[in-house]
Amino acid sequence: MTELIRLDLFDLALALVMVGVAIALSRWQRLDLAVPLAIAAGRTILQLLVAGYILAAVFALDQPLAVLAVLGVMLAIATAATRNRISKRLPGLPWTVAGALFTSTTLTVGYVIAVIVQPPTWYSPQYLIPLAGIVLGNAMNAATLTGERLASTITHSQREIETHLSLGATPVQAIASYRREAIRAGLLPLINRMTIVGLVSLPGMLTGQVLSGVDPLDAALYQILIMFMVAFAELVSVLLTARGVGRQFFNDRWQLCR
Repeated sequence: MTELIRLDLFDLALALVMVGVAIALSRWQRLDLAVPLAIAAGRTILQLLVAGYILAAVFALDQPLAVLAVLGVMLAIATAATRNRISKRLPGLPWTVAGALFTSTTLTVGYVIAVIVQPPTWYSPQYLIPLAGIVLGNAMNAATLTGERLASTITHSQREIETHLSLGATPVQAIASYRREAIRAGLLPLINRMTIVGLVSLPGMLTGQVLSGVDPLDAALYQILIMFMVAFAELVSVLLTARGVGRQFFNDRWQLCR
């Protein structure tokens, strides 16, 4: 294995040519995506460079409070992003989402750090931040799909739900089928990824490790660990999100109130 070939600003400028071509093609085809693509590219450059500088400082500091502060900011941003992507405006949704993401990420990363990886210190930024970031990002996407699907379905199925309630069903029973379908919708992308991983696509972590000179087999073992972490975290996240979203549509007298 050769050493990592480092990129400089000129290399990134050459990479930016591809985005420029994509913008030009968008304008040629009149897709109205030129401005969003340009903004997305700019945000990608800015956000990743800032993240790189911050992480470099945290790695050099190697203190638990700094690591936990980074994780707290990541959780807050993930909560806000998930909340904004669920169209139904529910007052308790931020707490539901934050609880689901915090619980799923803490359980998953805590188990892996304490039992499997076992770094020299539990707060080792080299392990804790990347693992938490991967888990949190995937749990956020799954929670978004589940929450949006369930909120939308309940909103458009009020008559059917009220019929079930009038026949003596509890709120949980009245939305049970909608809840199952929402959870399935949230987990289906994960199942698809796990089905084709290594055959059709090479995940980012495996690719990054191979590019940095890590033995491909070692990279594959870490990727297997990541996939299993994501599977567990997403399941916990969608279960808690579906439970929390569903409960906000009913009052204490089991009436549909939204």
